[in-house]
Amino acid sequence: MPTQVEEYQQILQETQHNQASLIAVSKTKPAAMIKDLYDKGQRDFGENRALELAEKYEQLPQDIRWHMIGHLQTNKVKYIAPFIHLIHSVDRFKVLKEINKQAEKNERIIDCLLQFHIAEEESKFGFDKIEVQEMLSSETFTQLKNVRILGVMGMATFTDDMVQVRKEFGQLKQIFDYLKETYFAAQDSFKEISMGMSGDYKIALEEGSTMVRVGSLIFGARNT
Repeated sequence: MPTQVEEYQQILQETQHNQASLIAVSKTKPAAMIKDLYDKGQRDFGENRALELAEKYEQLPQDIRWHMIGHLQTNKVKYIAPFIHLIHSVDRFKVLKEINKQAEKNERIIDCLLQFHIAEEESKFGFDKIEVQEMLSSETFTQLKNVRILGVMGMATFTDDMVQVRKEFGQLKQIFDYLKETYFAAQDSFKEISMGMSGDYKIALEEGSTMVRVGSLIFGARNT
């Protein structure tokens, strides 16, 4: 059995080979574990709770690129707005407007991904295609000067059926291609597809992922 360090090195090599980024999902893990991986060269870390993320930001090196990957409530945006590198989980227009508001207060432009509901599970958050079309075509969206949309994010159904997982990742790639052509053709920065986790990142890379979010393979089972 490979050690977790060996797992990390293997996943890193696979993502780099596919010209993708590895986001080490550090949610529930102590700062000391994150620092150990930081000392091996990892700089991108993902968290799913805004308050935990803000706390770790204060404890750890300032050149870490923090990624918000969990469902984000509007009243929690202010805690991460001063420093967040990328918000993957923009799943409602209301959240995007709040991010813009807090980014303006901090004199920043905050990079974001639009989260799409591609899974069969009802519990997953995210836009559907029609909602995003309405948002991107609205005058309100054009007035948001402190957010920048870099691409899309999605989570596949939690299943052993990898045919279904591949199909769902393919759907997200199609959505990305449509948005790129229709709304973001002039923006070179619109280039990210965040999909793939510990159980399905290899398929995600094959289907065009540019960012994989891997936790348990790197850090071990999640702390509750």
